[in-house]
Amino acid sequence: MIRTVVETGSTNDDLAALARDGAAEGTWLRAERQTGGKGRQGRAWLSPPGNLYASTLVRLQPDDPPAPTLALVAAVALHEVVAAHAPQVRVKWPNDLLSDGAKLSGILLERQGDAVIVGFGVNLAHHPKDIDRPATNLAALAGTAPEPAAFLEMLAEAFARWLRRWRAEGIDPIRRQWLAAAHPPGTPLSTSEGDGLFEGLTDEGALGLRLADGTLRVIHAGDVFLI
Repeated sequence: MIRTVVETGSTNDDLAALARDGAAEGTWLRAERQTGGKGRQGRAWLSPPGNLYASTLVRLQPDDPPAPTLALVAAVALHEVVAAHAPQVRVKWPNDLLSDGAKLSGILLERQGDAVIVGFGVNLAHHPKDIDRPATNLAALAGTAPEPAAFLEMLAEAFARWLRRWRAEGIDPIRRQWLAAAHPPGTPLSTSEGDGLFEGLTDEGALGLRLADGTLRVIHAGDVFLI
């Protein structure tokens, strides 16, 4: 079920409230505009009309793979939809989509009891120009972009399909698809734990970083940037 509102503070916050009230898995909430959108570590996410601001929730089950790996599920689902319009877009760990280093989208996961709220922000028609890193939008990359409501219909279908595979087959097929959509091994990365070369993902979906001295560091959380 997809619900749409004209304006809200944050679709993640609204859906967290719905989750506390018993909302079912598969519920989606989309806003035409957010006044309090947020990214990782509480950063503001600019939200002009014309882009996608939407959240869904996953109800965790006892036999599910580890909840943090839902970040990869969200990334591969979003990449599948975006790549149909702009195949040059790649995934950066854990779930940002970039084109030539410019950020197209962000995904924010937040826990609410037995639910995980998955929020998607995608620059469809606009992108911010006064931030400390490059950004882009789908219309600039592809010449045109779908309306947010149509884009969300495709995203909801893709996310549900990859979520079913995550539950039925575990993290491995998600991990393989993520690697196929990501920048290649050996890509230079800067992280909060040091700089190095992308060495792929562990079996649990953590980032492998090859340091200058040859040691392999496994990163489970933190900011990661292309160099």
